[in-house]
Amino acid sequence: MPTLTCLSAADLRQAVLRFRDALRAHQEELNRLNVYPVPDGDTGTNMALTLESVSAELRTAESMDEVCHAVSRGSLMGARGNSGVITSQILRGLVEGFRALETVEATDFRAGLRQGSDAAYQAVMRPVEGTILTVVRESAEAVEALVGELTLSSLLEAAYDAACASVERTPTLLPALRDAGVVDAGGKGFTLLLAALLEVVSGRAIPEPEIVNAPAVVTAHLSGDDVSSLRYEVMYLLEAEDDTMPAFRNTWGAIGDSIVIVGGDGLWNCHIHTNDIGGAVEAGIDAGRPRKIHITDLIEQVEEERWVREADVLADLDEFADQTVVTTAVVAVGVGEGIRRILTSLGVQQVVAGGQSMNPSTAQILEAVEMCRADSVIVLPNNKNIVAVAKQVDTLSDKQIAVIATHSVPEALAALVEYDPNATVDDNAAAMQDALGRVRTGEVTQAVRDAAVDGKQVRSGDWIALARDGVVGSASSPADAVCKLLDVLVDDDSEIVTVLVGCDAAAKDTERIREHIEYTFPNLEVEFHDGGQPLYPYLVGVE
Repeated sequence: MPTLTCLSAADLRQAVLRFRDALRAHQEELNRLNVYPVPDGDTGTNMALTLESVSAELRTAESMDEVCHAVSRGSLMGARGNSGVITSQILRGLVEGFRALETVEATDFRAGLRQGSDAAYQAVMRPVEGTILTVVRESAEAVEALVGELTLSSLLEAAYDAACASVERTPTLLPALRDAGVVDAGGKGFTLLLAALLEVVSGRAIPEPEIVNAPAVVTAHLSGDDVSSLRYEVMYLLEAEDDTMPAFRNTWGAIGDSIVIVGGDGLWNCHIHTNDIGGAVEAGIDAGRPRKIHITDLIEQVEEERWVREADVLADLDEFADQTVVTTAVVAVGVGEGIRRILTSLGVQQVVAGGQSMNPSTAQILEAVEMCRADSVIVLPNNKNIVAVAKQVDTLSDKQIAVIATHSVPEALAALVEYDPNATVDDNAAAMQDALGRVRTGEVTQAVRDAAVDGKQVRSGDWIALARDGVVGSASSPADAVCKLLDVLVDDDSEIVTVLVGCDAAAKDTERIREHIEYTFPNLEVEFHDGGQPLYPYLVGVE
């Protein structure tokens, strides 16, 4: 292919899309490198998800201004995690100066790279060298040092070589990397942006992913043995006047770390690790209007992430090569090998890994929808936090999509009894929605801190019984919590109780529940199934 001397809007758009593809390909490699600021093994995932948001915005962008606007807005609105927020600021700074141009020349890109570096440093409250910040800055410095006539390809080559060299030096700057024997994951991810640009400009292939062994600190974290003392990750979009942000930054600086705040013109994407959730949110209320608040308990997250990784619930395309073509297919969200078996036995074509505190993205659900061999697809989100995400798929797919707002797997099981793969999506949706009215569901989980929930005081370590409308009660054992739940869910018209048993459930508790049902509700038919789900030892459905 001929070497480009400048980037058109279409070229820039293609480079960003190839950056997304490269991040997806290198996602696991980057996750395994991730030891700073928390060894939670999600840098690759967060960067890739951030670029998925950008890619969605790029679908209708054609002019240079539209492409740059899509990159800026998509990265701001869709940034995930510490690494995603910093990446968004690099991208926003990079393209800001391109918006008024017809094409991007070498000198324009050099200026954009500097602007991206400066924007990233400004976004981080306590910049640390040896991270992606260092890599993008040294890349910018390298191209600024070039003399003589510049071409776009030679400038990109210099930027890429400098970035790769900087990545290799990161362990000398950051003890956490040196001790783990890895380079910085975010910095490595940034090199893929330059590699994608080089592919578009000169045809140079993007490097293949490397096989990387996860260092002990990442393995320990993902198994729950080594979690940061700052337990919670808080993220939200903040609508606030620019002059309120200095006070907001000062407040956050006093209550947490890993603080990244990006945006401007009244809209900000804010990220912090903290033990003071209330203070983190209240600071946003004082400054303006926080929305899309996302709070992750890092202790719960690593446990569920481990199960999602091990479950391998979104199978390879080859597994479904012989899948029968149907009129209407079903995609369901769930985690646990037993739950996956049950869902597929009831006709679900694709199971997307996810659940409470591990919500899949719209892109992951869309991928599953596109894999189904049907023109119409029913989506069962099985968690109230995933319903809104699932509903976004309809605008992104050419297939006819219907989302049944299931809040739990037992609700999905009741709905699937009415599923007919040869019926239309509208007929299926109506029948499955009716089935939800005939089932009452609940779940049992353990409180991780003292709190008042739905007007009830819950202590750390209590087992909480949750119905669709909120907390039913708490108990000292999971079995007693299930018994309290059943006393609320069962009525005179109930016929069947289904109990999905989680991976951590004790046999004695399961037997205690069985005895309670047989003694208290002798007329009910009872089914126990091995669900294998984490965090929730028992999921219950009553019909």
